[in-house]
Amino acid sequence: MSQIVDELFGNYLSRPNIKQPILTQYCDGERVTCPNWMSQWGSKYLGDRNYSAIQILRYYYGENMYINTAEEISGIPSSWPGYDLNIGATGAKVRQLQEQLNAIRRGYPAIPAVSVDGIYGEGTQNAVRTFQRVFGLPQTGIVDYPTWYRIQDIYVGVTRIAELT
Repeated sequence: MSQIVDELFGNYLSRPNIKQPILTQYCDGERVTCPNWMSQWGSKYLGDRNYSAIQILRYYYGENMYINTAEEISGIPSSWPGYDLNIGATGAKVRQLQEQLNAIRRGYPAIPAVSVDGIYGEGTQNAVRTFQRVFGLPQTGIVDYPTWYRIQDIYVGVTRIAELT
């Protein structure tokens, strides 16, 4: 479930030239029926007819509805780089990852310390693999989308960055 939420978290609906949030509602279609509203079973039946997610939304809310993906998600220090980090990766995203793993390590000492050099080597891979084990993710040693956001989530928690002072 967490992986699905992570994948959907950055998506939002919009219409051209409309700035306010788009309110979408639906009824279950059995206990409560709402004419012209999206319904759980109505959506399922459209899916069974090979409608895509955007086609289902447009069926209920009009042709000018769009699904967008946020480039950066508020409250998370820096968003997904757009590619997996693995052995040989270099740069600012790797450096950020290394700094965050070291900060997380203070609360979770099983995670080995890593050199903050911006180079994804074996030390970083081992720290990532341990992080994945500790937090119940597949232990690949690769920072994919779910691992990236779990690191961000834990980092925010252990550094208390999200708390108001």
